[in-house]
Amino acid sequence: MTITMGEVAVMHSESLQFECKDMQHMTEKGNETNVTQSQQSNEKCRPDESEDHMKAELLEKGYMQYGCSHYRRRCRIRAPCCNEIFDCHHCHNEAKDNISVDQRYRHDIPRHQVQQVICSLCGTEQEVRQNCINCGVCMGKYFCETCKLFDDDISKKQYHCCGCGICRIGGCENFFHCYNCGCCYSILLKNSHPCVERAMHHDCPVCFEYLFESRNDVTVMPCGHTIHKNCLKEMRDHFQYACPLCSKSVCDMSKVWEKFDMEIAATPMPESYQNKKVWILCNDCGKTSHVQYHVVAQKCLHCKSYNTRQTRD
Repeated sequence: MTITMGEVAVMHSESLQFECKDMQHMTEKGNETNVTQSQQSNEKCRPDESEDHMKAELLEKGYMQYGCSHYRRRCRIRAPCCNEIFDCHHCHNEAKDNISVDQRYRHDIPRHQVQQVICSLCGTEQEVRQNCINCGVCMGKYFCETCKLFDDDISKKQYHCCGCGICRIGGCENFFHCYNCGCCYSILLKNSHPCVERAMHHDCPVCFEYLFESRNDVTVMPCGHTIHKNCLKEMRDHFQYACPLCSKSVCDMSKVWEKFDMEIAATPMPESYQNKKVWILCNDCGKTSHVQYHVVAQKCLHCKSYNTRQTRD
């Protein structure tokens, strides 16, 4: 049988086309295999999203549903001093340091020495930690290992002050620690407050609550002494405008002194008292003056204040 050159060319062309198609088919099949293997590999490497979701739900379980009037938290503490269980250190102090308790047994909790906490959800007692070792629940969104403090209500903007040695609220960016006064003040007072050593390490002069650990707002008077903001407001409501500790004016009294001037001018003293002079001490500037006596008040010759006291005739 004779085959022409044209037929050979056609057969060779068809053979090449079949080979190309086979190679293309193998390449496509190989690509499909690689894609499948890559997808399987990605699925193996990808974290289990459902498991993460379950963990997140567990951490949120009971959020803001437990605690006391002081803190929303999902644990209780065992007091190292009396070995009793309380919701928080404030609850302990209210129960153990009040007039209904025999004076011999009154005490405050050493908060930094707390060693054991009890999960409010599963009841497991354990060493101090943020997440329960048994059920895995987060016992407090805010957690301070130093103060042993748990709190779910992070809207308070809690922060730990190393200078004070305890946790404060209000946001660390809004406060600064004055090492002379030994306490935290508003950043607005950083360059204007008068320093008084250990200014907050005493009781409020009105309600006698210890200011350094008070949960109520504390303010600084112009003299540098500290007081509860609400107590200062109550003083003003009762027309008391002098610091209970040093008697300096707690606000600008210039308008009041003008009224005193008018009242004294309208109230002349009897003739027998017109030449009477007395020595006074000014509570505001601390200087003494020898001034004309008047039954209404005596005015300081230095700062023009009527916040004075008579020292001698």
